Parts: sequence; structure tokens; C-alpha cells
Amino acid sequence: MTSAATAPPPPASLKRIVAASLIGTTIEWYDFFLYGSAAALVFNKLFFPGSDPLVGTLLSFLTYAVGFAARPVGALVFGHYGDRLGRKKLLVLSLLLMGGATFAIGLLPTHATIGTAAPVLLTVLRLVQGFALGGEWGGAVLLVSEHGDARRRGFWASWPQTGAPAGQLLATGVLSLLTAVLSDAAFTSWGWRIPFLLSGVLVMVGLWIRLSVDESPVFKEALAQAEARKAVRGPAAEKLPLVSVLRYHWRDVLIAMGARMAENISYYVITAFILVYATTSTGLSKQTALNAVLIASAVHFAAIPAWGALSDRIGRRPVYLLGAAGVGLWMFPFFSLIDTGSFGNLVLAVTVGLVLHGAMYAPQAAFFSEMFATRMRYSGASIGAQFSSVAAGAPAPLIATALLADYDSSTPIALYVIGAVVLTLIAVGVAKETRHRDLADVDAQGGTEPPHGQASKESAHAADAPAV
Repeated sequence: MTSAATAPPPPASLKRIVAASLIGTTIEWYDFFLYGSAAALVFNKLFFPGSDPLVGTLLSFLTYAVGFAARPVGALVFGHYGDRLGRKKLLVLSLLLMGGATFAIGLLPTHATIGTAAPVLLTVLRLVQGFALGGEWGGAVLLVSEHGDARRRGFWASWPQTGAPAGQLLATGVLSLLTAVLSDAAFTSWGWRIPFLLSGVLVMVGLWIRLSVDESPVFKEALAQAEARKAVRGPAAEKLPLVSVLRYHWRDVLIAMGARMAENISYYVITAFILVYATTSTGLSKQTALNAVLIASAVHFAAIPAWGALSDRIGRRPVYLLGAAGVGLWMFPFFSLIDTGSFGNLVLAVTVGLVLHGAMYAPQAAFFSEMFATRMRYSGASIGAQFSSVAAGAPAPLIATALLADYDSSTPIALYVIGAVVLTLIAVGVAKETRHRDLADVDAQGGTEPPHGQASKESAHAADAPAV
């Protein structure tokens, strides 16, 4: 039987919830990716002048990586309060923080105006972006996962994941349009500010939509159960979400971190580093590289829900493993196609890479959500996803750029991504399939501590059996 909390909501209600999560994540990823693209194209000249072009790009990507360092902090803070207060409130806050920081970057004076204070302020705003995004992802995917039914959770939960390619599409599209209509001098002087300032308008739209949805029914039920436990056993009955995660779900956190390695590293190599590689190693223009990412991101957007639906049929693990192995096998052909200098081959290389990436990214939302109990789910999913980004996505463009500078070859970069793929294959390979789990039953069977003296390991994995 399906619990009241997990009964499928009316289709119109679920679509509104999906739309709210998708639009919010699109805006936040737009802000985040916009910085990455600008870091590859203009920030080296505006905030780190006087350096060798490749060194300036490295310094620019270093401020880009700082945003990833703040994401685990955001995951801890937003996860804690999201598990205590609810998903919706924290999602509204993350949207405001991200949008405000991005808008401020658009107003920021450059090194030519205020000297070394410019890169310092840029770094601070990047930290705010990372902090906000660290809390955004977990809440957005949980809001959809906890509203939908188990049969199609992979499909519906994959829609917030399309916010990444949609944000990439929007950011790259705006930059591509500006570089097409403006001269290099005009774009470098003032044109780069326009997409950052546009974030203010987008945030208002996203805020209006996000405020219109209800809190997750699964969370409401779990909160009511927690209040009942506290009434009987006192405040000590409810441990801090972080403590509970590390005690009962530490294995799942490690699996999530390992699963993210190939997904995160490959994505930033394919979409951010490629803007450096294509323009410096093959002589292609910035416009050409941006157009290739633009086309590939549109295909990526369409592929993610398809992969999510497939994970509902055959399981999260098989789809994830297929994507990881595919990315690893594609890396050498990926760079070989780009080295031809052909726009068509560049589009093919990036598109196939992102489609294979989507096979990891699509089931990730449901997969991670199904690992954790409701009263620690925001913390567990966010910690697993965001702590790995410090070792994966954060240094990926830096490492790839440094390898290119040292070896003047794509081979070490391909091997770097393949190494991450091996880690992901191991992590997902030892994970348990979660496709049949009822999100409410994780709490009903386990709660925040083992019932009747059961071992914590049993509690942590109480939902391994299919829901009945």
C-alpha cells in the first residue's frame, strides 16, 4: 500500500512543482555557469591583467574554483535547516543569494579601476554563489522526489537536473549573442556585464514561481512524527541531521561522493575547459566554441528526462554505470574530433560527451534522494553531492588547463577524466539499487535512530526492500 504522504499528487500540482524546481535551478545554474564562461573568455584580461594569457586563465579559473569550495558549507547549512524547517523556505533563500551575487558581479569595477580590490571582491561574490548553489541542488531535487510517486520518480526528479543544461544553454546563448553582435573591444569593455545584470530579472520570475508551491508532504509527515517523538521522549529524541547522516548513512555519503567524480569532472571539462582548449589549441574562435556548447546543451537538455525515465524501468545503477563507462570510452575520440578544427566535429564531440554525461546526471537526483531518511535527506544528499565537488568539479578546469600548459597535449587530460570514471564505476558498482524504495518508508522503518536497539547499519538501509 502507498502511504498518504507518498500518494501521487494531481498531475497539475506535480507539474507546477516540477516547473518551480526547474526554473529555480535553471536560474541558479545560469548564474553559476555564466561565471565559468566569463572566466574562460574575459576575466583573465579584466581582473588579472599583465599575466601570460594561459596564466591569466588559470588565475581566473582559480576564482571559479573558489565557488566550489563554498558549496560544501552551503550543503551543511542549507541541509541542516532544510531538514529542520522544510525544503521550500531554504530554496527561496538560495535563489535570492545566488541572484544577488550574480547581479553584483555585473556592477563590479575591474582591476583597471580599483586595482587588486577587484579580484578580491570577485572572489567574495563567487563564494556567495557557491554557498547558495550548495544548498540549492538538494532542496530542488527533494521537493520533486518527495512529491512524486515511486514508479516515475526517476523521470520527474530528472527535470530539476535539466536546469544545468538549461542554465548552460541560457548563459552560453546570451554570451554567444553578445559576442556575435559586439566587437571584442565592446564586449570586453562593457558587454560582458549584461548577462550578469540580467540575472536580477530572472530571479524575480523564479521567486514568484517558487513561492507558489507547497512543502513536501513526505517532509510534513516526517516532521509530525518527529514532533510526536519529542513529545514522548524529549528533545534528545531528535539528533542533528548531520550527526544522524554520519552515523547511519556514512556509507551512502561515500557512494554519492564517488558517483559524482566522473559526472562532475567530465561535465566541466566538456563545457568549461573546452572554451580554452578549442580556442588556444585548434585556433577556433570564441564564437565557434560557444556555439558548439550551445547546440550540445540543447541536446543534453532533451536527453536527461529520457535517461531518467529509463532508470525507472531498469534501475538507477545500470543507467549510471552506462553513462560513466561511456564517458571514459569517449574521451580520446572527444579530443581527436576537436583537434581536426572542424566545427561539425566539435559539435559532435561535445554533444556525445554531454549525452553520455546525462546518463549519470539524470538518475542522480532520484538515486541520492532514495538513499537517505526524510529527516536527514536534505543533509545527506547535499553533503554527498557537494563535498565531492571540491575534489571534482572545482579543480577540473584548473587541472585540465595546467596539464595542457605542461604537456601541450590532450592525452593527460583524457587520462585524468578516465581516472575519475574508474572511481565512479567502483562507487556505483558497490551501491544497492534504490529504484523500488518508498521515501516515507525509510523513516517508518528507521527514523533518525535504530528502533528497538537494531544496529545502525540495519536502520540506515532499512528501505532496501521494495515498497509494498
